[in-house]
Amino acid sequence: MAADIQTIATRLKQIRKTLEYSIEDVCKTIDLPIERLTQIELAQTRPTGDEVLILASLYECDFRSLIDDSVPPPGELTDILFRRYGNTFSAVDRRSIQEFLHICQIESSLEGLLGIKKTPFPAPRVGNFYKGDGQATAKKLRSHLSHKENEVPHDIYADFRSIGVHILRQRLVNSDISGLYIQDPLAGHCVLINYNEDIYRQRFSVCHEVAHSIFDSSERVMLTYETHSSKYNKAELIEIRANSFASNYLMPVHLLQRIGTLDESNIAPWAQKFRVSVSALLKALKDAKLINQGTASKLRTIRVPTSAKIDPEAPENLTDSQRARRLSLLERGLSDYFVNLCFEAHYKELISTGRLIEALRISQSDLPEIAVLFGRTVNHGF
Repeated sequence: MAADIQTIATRLKQIRKTLEYSIEDVCKTIDLPIERLTQIELAQTRPTGDEVLILASLYECDFRSLIDDSVPPPGELTDILFRRYGNTFSAVDRRSIQEFLHICQIESSLEGLLGIKKTPFPAPRVGNFYKGDGQATAKKLRSHLSHKENEVPHDIYADFRSIGVHILRQRLVNSDISGLYIQDPLAGHCVLINYNEDIYRQRFSVCHEVAHSIFDSSERVMLTYETHSSKYNKAELIEIRANSFASNYLMPVHLLQRIGTLDESNIAPWAQKFRVSVSALLKALKDAKLINQGTASKLRTIRVPTSAKIDPEAPENLTDSQRARRLSLLERGLSDYFVNLCFEAHYKELISTGRLIEALRISQSDLPEIAVLFGRTVNHGF
């Protein structure tokens, strides 16, 4: 249903303020007279169709959310997130997070067009045993996804996407942010991981945020910092549960029990097998009472070399230049999964070439290179 002129004006003004754009910033960026945008935001005139499309592109939202009463207003949940966590977010990070949410919405739409089915994970019954609930639910999810008893889950991004979680990794200015979760009314479960983090730390963070999607979706928005407070209030207990889930999904106790004696020569290889940091492995072993504090302190300075760490979305068969290009897309929030969805929808003539370029956030001149990088062709006639 088309929105009235006042609703359009209110939505445009609210999303601009949420993303910390001044009227001058917007008008300079899109080459629109200040007087014109001012009149639009004061509901003195209705924007043209082209103006709506241009503003929607700048504000990283579906144009329908600006003009259709039946579609939730843009930035509704990001505004809640930004207000809840105060001054955590710079203007750049606000816009990155809004972009992340828009990509999740596009991804959800493409999955629908392509008929991609998910295997939703039923919400667990939980009580006040936070660590135990995290551990038990991790075990149930591993079983739900048919992981073998002795299997270490390597491509956890594919795991969690298969149960309906949208996952993007994007570089944020605030390095204290580890990740965030948003329950979006259009896309559903949306998880953003800060690409500033170490690759193996990102694996733990995505498990942590997925735990929030499983246990805490009623909160609608949640933010995780790299470090937590030591207060055992309810919020902290929720974080402890999420950490327990993440640790037990990546490093089940029954697999940790097979490690045996640890020393300086084998701790890094064991961490590499689990694809976690040495510190995460030591904490999991200590929590499982398989090592003591002395052993943990002795080994905690050892590291898995950065060059040896494996990212499932940057295959080892790529050339150095291809790998660098792939990683540059990842840190902008464009996962392999999302890029391939876009190309597949275009190949099946479900979206146009123009829409493909728009979804990938690239220029037309970049399209051939990206297509080759992902082993795709472009139907320029569509």
